[in-house]
Amino acid sequence: MKIDLITLFPEMCEAVLGESIIGRAQKSEAIEIKCHQLRDYALDKHRRVDDTTYGGGMGMLMKCEPIALCFEDIAEKRGKKPHFIYMSPQGKTLTQEKLKELAEYDNICVLAGHYEGVDQRIIDEFIDEEISIGDYVLTGGELPALVFIDALARLAPGVLSNNECFTEESHFNGLLEYPQYTKPMEWRGLEVPPVLYSGDHAKVDRWRYEQSLVNTAKKRPDMLKNRKLTYEERKIIEKYLNKD
Repeated sequence: MKIDLITLFPEMCEAVLGESIIGRAQKSEAIEIKCHQLRDYALDKHRRVDDTTYGGGMGMLMKCEPIALCFEDIAEKRGKKPHFIYMSPQGKTLTQEKLKELAEYDNICVLAGHYEGVDQRIIDEFIDEEISIGDYVLTGGELPALVFIDALARLAPGVLSNNECFTEESHFNGLLEYPQYTKPMEWRGLEVPPVLYSGDHAKVDRWRYEQSLVNTAKKRPDMLKNRKLTYEERKIIEKYLNKD
C-alpha cells in the first residue's frame, strides 16, 4: 500500500507516522507513506496557498492550483491516479467498514485541509470522496489525516504480525472487543475470570464472543441496531444484562 499525504505541516506528520508500528512498517517496506509540502507547489515567491473567499466571509481558503499541481505530480510519480480523499467535517464518518473497503486500494492520496477549507472546484474535479473522523471541527486536517492513515495502514498486509491483531479488535466485526487481562492473576482482591486460564480454548473463545456481545450492548447499543441478532445472541445479551 502506498499513501501520499498533502499537507502544510509534513514534519509534524512525519514525526507521528515515523514512530511505533507504522514507523516499523515503513522501514520494513510493508507500506510506503510520503508527506508532501503543499507550499512547494505555490506559484508566487511568498509560497502562498490560500486567498480570500469570493462573496466575503471570515478566514482564508486554500487555492486550486497548488493542490492540483501537487496531486498531478504525485500521480505522475506513482504511475497512476491515486484514490484521492479529502479530510473534511462534511464527509462521511469514518468507520471500520469504510477502512476495509479503502484497504483494497494500492494507492491512496490524502489532502489535509486548513483555514476555511479548499476551493470547491478542487473537490468537484479531483476529490474521489470526503471523509470525516467525527462531528466536530479542528484547526486543521492534519490530525484527522493521521488518524485515518494510522487506521488504514494497519490493515495492509505485513504491517501487523498476524490478522488476529486487528480482526479481534473493537469495530472490526461490528462488535466491541471483549475485556482483557494480564498478570498478576489477582490484583487488589480482583481476579482474572477463571475461564481465561482454564486451558480450554473453545471455552475461552465462547467467553470472548459472549463478552463482545454484552460489551457492545452496554456501551454502544447503537451498533446493534443494524445487526441481525440471532435468537441465541439475544438470549446471551438478556442473560448478562439482567444479571447486572
